[in-house]
Amino acid sequence: MIEQAEDDMSVIQKEAQAWVVRLASGQVSERDAQVFRHWCARSRKHANAFAEARAVWGAMAPAACAVKRAQRPVNTARRAWLGGAVAASLGLLVLRPPTDLWPAVAGLAADYATGTGEQREVALDGGVLVQMNTQTRLDAAPLQDGAAALVLLAGEAEFQAGLRGAARVRVQAGDGTVSAGSARFNIRLFGQEVCVTCLAGRLRVAQAGNDAELAAGQQLRYRPEHFGIARAVAKSDVSAWRQRLLVFKQSTLAEVVDEVNRYRPGKLILNGDALKHTRVQASFSLDRLDDVIALIQDAYGARVTRLPGGIVLFG
Repeated sequence: MIEQAEDDMSVIQKEAQAWVVRLASGQVSERDAQVFRHWCARSRKHANAFAEARAVWGAMAPAACAVKRAQRPVNTARRAWLGGAVAASLGLLVLRPPTDLWPAVAGLAADYATGTGEQREVALDGGVLVQMNTQTRLDAAPLQDGAAALVLLAGEAEFQAGLRGAARVRVQAGDGTVSAGSARFNIRLFGQEVCVTCLAGRLRVAQAGNDAELAAGQQLRYRPEHFGIARAVAKSDVSAWRQRLLVFKQSTLAEVVDEVNRYRPGKLILNGDALKHTRVQASFSLDRLDDVIALIQDAYGARVTRLPGGIVLFG
């Protein structure tokens, strides 16, 4: 069993090395991107193996550039230039992954993480309970001044603080923070936009000199250089994922597909503006996401093309 595990890990490491080279080649297609996302989401081992392989290649950049400078003969100059170019491009990829082909470095090294379609409960010091949704990454620091300090790196999670009279909790998300004593709240972080919903109790949201207090049933969004206003929302819709449901009320089909892609391996791809802007009111079980494919095909007459890796094209 041990030998088998070692063999499996060796295969994963070789695949990770191959992906590093492929992604640095400058010849990455959309299909390559989708297959890579699927590969990286297969397990934490896959994501970690890629992070390690990428770090090794990134560390090779200075050496490759030195080789480039040292090579003088014409017959080796091109080879050295290629080595430097590959290393340099890898360095850029480490810092700025194109079109989110892989999670950020900080995300891969997170204290807690969930894969595609995975949900997880984590009990932290200070009496804080966290329910992590799909594709979520979270860091947890030791208690600071009697408060639990957390960082939501990406994804979505529901936090419950004040259990058993515990200390306050402070969650950094994007360029803002959410703090609460006894409260239950949901935070979504995608790209640079953060959405905070208070589900019970009260909490405070602060960002770049702005702050607001939310009561149960209120939601606020913020992003760099923008701090929204609190508005009333249906709490049951926000936390529907806890019951393994996705609820959409007059959402565009593009929004529906974007959300489904967070939970489903592979990717659904819409072609055509008319299809993307179609309004949808429906709910889907996370255990039956192929119902979305049937809806788009049957209700809207879309042509369906299925490709390997869970990719489905709608036209």
